Amino acid sequence: MNETTTTIANDTVVSIEYTLKDDAGEVLDSSDGGEPLSYLHGHGQIIPGLERELDGKSVGDELSLHIEAEDAYGPHDPERIVEVERSNFEFDVKEGDYVQAQHPDGSVIPFLVTEAGETTVTLDGNHPLAGKALNFDVKVVAVRDATEEERSHGHAH
Repeated sequence: MNETTTTIANDTVVSIEYTLKDDAGEVLDSSDGGEPLSYLHGHGQIIPGLERELDGKSVGDELSLHIEAEDAYGPHDPERIVEVERSNFEFDVKEGDYVQAQHPDGSVIPFLVTEAGETTVTLDGNHPLAGKALNFDVKVVAVRDATEEERSHGHAH
């Protein structure tokens, strides 16, 4: 029988209940009313600051954490804002829409339309939470050793 672990470390599958708020106290996301978030610890599946703070914690631990932008989604990068010709779109775009572009390496990059003029459209490729400090209330609800398959795939099943 496999020995199970109760302490969060690399290659453990962790389940947390959480509420995420901005510095003004507005709830941005929460697992409340849904399933806990499960992830493979040590594989960059959650923001670095949260993963670092959870390292070594155990089932039942509850934390209130303030994570600076640099350890969350990073600073807001003005280089990720681009202006393109409206004629590049085969459909009508308006402010607040999300559009996607394909990077030369094949990955897809989401952009927020921040301005839609008559001839040009301004797109922001930053994560919506880039440049923002985040506040988490977290409860560790489960920790177990990852299976070989989970480790090789790099995510929890």
